[in-house]
Amino acid sequence: MITSLSVTDFLNEIASNSPAPGGGSVSALAASLGTALTSMVCRLTMGKKKYADVQIEIEKVLKQSEELRVNFSAIIEEDTTAFNKVMTAYGLPKEKEEQKTKRTAEIQEAIKTATLVPLKLMELCVEAMKLVKIIAEKGNQNSLSDIGVAALMLQAGYEGAALNVKINLGSLSDANFIAQTKTRVEQYRISLETITSDILASVNKHLP
Repeated sequence: MITSLSVTDFLNEIASNSPAPGGGSVSALAASLGTALTSMVCRLTMGKKKYADVQIEIEKVLKQSEELRVNFSAIIEEDTTAFNKVMTAYGLPKEKEEQKTKRTAEIQEAIKTATLVPLKLMELCVEAMKLVKIIAEKGNQNSLSDIGVAALMLQAGYEGAALNVKINLGSLSDANFIAQTKTRVEQYRISLETITSDILASVNKHLP
């Protein structure tokens, strides 16, 4: 499993001539790092007398953040698996007409799956960013820079996932799927940009 590799081995794998893991897995890793920082700030807030009045809320944020971190880690693997299935579909025989028909259908189905993986990542990045907003407002203010980095990592994860969705849509022929996916991408984009802007403005406002 990719996620069981050391940091050095993971980076070497990314840097190799193998196309997977690639940008999709890296995007999921970035999002995972964002939630890891979110969880860290939660733990640096909990148990502090100064933040006693938000203890219960921060505990809930921590629980949700850790659940999202698990999901992001899973997507690191899912993205590579989905890409490999696309490559397998392209490798199907195409000498006969029925083989061509089957191959085309398999390719289209595999690309849809490979599109849904980063689309899910985008959706989860929005959910994770909402948690960052809470800790930016109520978490340990000595960790403001960490909060800002958490937001930037989730933003990077989101943007990377969006690029993967878009490039996959260019290879699909299902007009309804394309239209529905583009609508969801736009909805996620609006939500994420608004929340991220608020977080970074809040963080920078309190930094010298």
